[in-house]
Amino acid sequence: MLVELHIENFAVVERQRLRFHHGLNLLTGETGSGKSIIVDSLGLLFGGRASADFVRSGAGRARISGIFDLPASPAIRALLEEAGIALEENELLIEREILANGKSRAFAASRPVTAALLKQLSPWLGDIHGQNEQQQLYDATAQRGILDEFAAAQPARDAVAAIFRAWKDCDRELDEITRREQEQLRLADLWTFQRKEIESLDLKPAEDEELENEKRVLQNVTRLSEHAEAAFTALYDAPDSALAQARSAQRRVDELARIDGQLDEVASLLKPAIIALEEAGRTLRDYLGHLEADPARLESVETRLAAIDKLKRKYGASIGEILNFLAEVQTKMRTVETASELRAAIEARRKKLAAEYETAAAKLTALRKQAAKQLEKRVETELAALAMAGTTFRVAFSESPWTEDGRDSVVFLVSANKGEEPRELSKVASGGEVSRIALAIKTCVERERPGGAQHLLVFDEVDAGIGGQAAEAVGRRLKELSRAYQVLCVTHQAQIASFADFHYRVEKKESNGRTVAAVVELEPAERTREIGRMLSGQRLTPEALQHAEQLIRAGAAV
Repeated sequence: MLVELHIENFAVVERQRLRFHHGLNLLTGETGSGKSIIVDSLGLLFGGRASADFVRSGAGRARISGIFDLPASPAIRALLEEAGIALEENELLIEREILANGKSRAFAASRPVTAALLKQLSPWLGDIHGQNEQQQLYDATAQRGILDEFAAAQPARDAVAAIFRAWKDCDRELDEITRREQEQLRLADLWTFQRKEIESLDLKPAEDEELENEKRVLQNVTRLSEHAEAAFTALYDAPDSALAQARSAQRRVDELARIDGQLDEVASLLKPAIIALEEAGRTLRDYLGHLEADPARLESVETRLAAIDKLKRKYGASIGEILNFLAEVQTKMRTVETASELRAAIEARRKKLAAEYETAAAKLTALRKQAAKQLEKRVETELAALAMAGTTFRVAFSESPWTEDGRDSVVFLVSANKGEEPRELSKVASGGEVSRIALAIKTCVERERPGGAQHLLVFDEVDAGIGGQAAEAVGRRLKELSRAYQVLCVTHQAQIASFADFHYRVEKKESNGRTVAAVVELEPAERTREIGRMLSGQRLTPEALQHAEQLIRAGAAV
């Protein structure tokens, strides 16, 4: 919903701030007063093309800003978040600035954005149906959306979309498997070589540390023998060895302890010391018994260490890292071996989803076609009341590639002249006719869906080429739409203006020798005079005022 619109130096508008309301907002004024400027300014906020011609003569820039109250839609929040824009309390400030040289800038929530983003936002901001711009009704995707809204097809569409996304996920998984397979096949020979190279050594955790120690021993056998022999002699073998001295001391302490019991503690301390010396001696003796030079073993150890070092340079700084690398290679090899099984499983699931999609899409198509027949009849009935009797309205179907929205392409076809083949709207309908067609369609859809979001619908001169009873019918339908939508309509017809909830007059006046357009929200008495003017022309008569009052009372009763 459009809450507020501010226009500065745009065409003949110098500065104007307008507040709009939910309901039917009508703009009237003399021909050429600048009523369509409001519609043009909204078109720019919706991402329309900017031009230097929009800038007021003598001004350096034109600026338009609008405050919109947006629906609580996850889709629009996602779109804004992707652009780095935070939506606060569902209100969004959209701005457009046009420089005198023709360049333009766009802003959303005071952050610079592209006009393309504004176009993406426009479906949530509003729809413009006017003489020069049919924002959505010419778009086939929007037409299908209108039909789905009329058919209440959202649950069926959601079901199709869920199956389609799962089906596409299978495609992506198969593509990824194919990509991995191609890459893995290129690497399979390398992985096989790496696995065999590592497995051939039959590595054990921390084996290199043990081999390094054994290598040091084998390289220093003579030195080790000398020191071990000397230690054994000093501890155990010499007449004056540490063990002999300790035993001598023990005997003396035992003699002393028999005389003085206080030395029993000393005797108990010497016993474990003697046992430790005996154990150390025996260990050194055994060590000397096994210690011998073995050049062949040394060569074998050095060869294996060299082989391990070679693997370390390739696959990791330690045996642990090498074994982890081997585990990864083995996993990759198993992936290659099981890829065909995984592919078969995904292809089976994809085939099942394809069958489910066909069924769900067929149900959606049937729902759409059934609704299309009803929509055709109702729109033709509405158009007859809008001075377009004899108009043929058809919904044409063709099959499209699979999408989240099903497999239907939908196009609205119209023939405004009896006997003529219905054709696309853009080829056969004038701007005023398309506005009335849009009004008819929106009315039919709204009747099927009471209530709804306060979405902005803009109709620019929807009354072109009609009058009298047809104009009254247009007014009634605009009033009906305004119960669910915020409607902004530019009109020349008093019959339509009489249905307004809020009435604005656009007028030109002279200020400082220049023409300026201004928009004024009318009070009840001013509104009566404006509708009277529309009825009588330049000279406002008492009869016209009386007629205007009657029209306003009749419009208020609807």
